[in-house]
Amino acid sequence: MSGVAWAADAAVPAGMAGIVQFAPLILIFVVFYFLLIRPQQKKAKEHQNYLANLKKGDRVITGGGIHGVIAGLSDSVVTLEIAENVRIKVSRGAIAGSAVEGEKQAPAKSGG
Repeated sequence: MSGVAWAADAAVPAGMAGIVQFAPLILIFVVFYFLLIRPQQKKAKEHQNYLANLKKGDRVITGGGIHGVIAGLSDSVVTLEIAENVRIKVSRGAIAGSAVEGEKQAPAKSGG
C-alpha cells in the first residue's frame, strides 16, 4: 500500500507539491472573492458616493425606516423634515437610500 503513496509522490515535483495541496483552498478563495467580497465592496462604494452627493430637498429613508425630505446638511449630520414643521437630526451614515427609488420598486396593491 505504501508503494502507491510513493508513486503519487513521484508524479508531482517537490516544489509543486505545496501548491497542488493548496489549489482547492485557493480556488475556493477566488470564488468567494468574485461572488461575495467584490460585489459587497462595489455596493459599499456606491452607497458612499450616494451619501457624498446628498442635497437639500432629496427624499430619503433612514436605516430605521423613517421617510423624510432633507432640510439641512452638514459633514456628518442630516436634518430631515418628516412632517410639516417636524425635523429630526440623524447621522449621514444612517441614510439607507432614496425614498423615490423605494416607491418605484414597491408593487401596487390591488383594492381587491
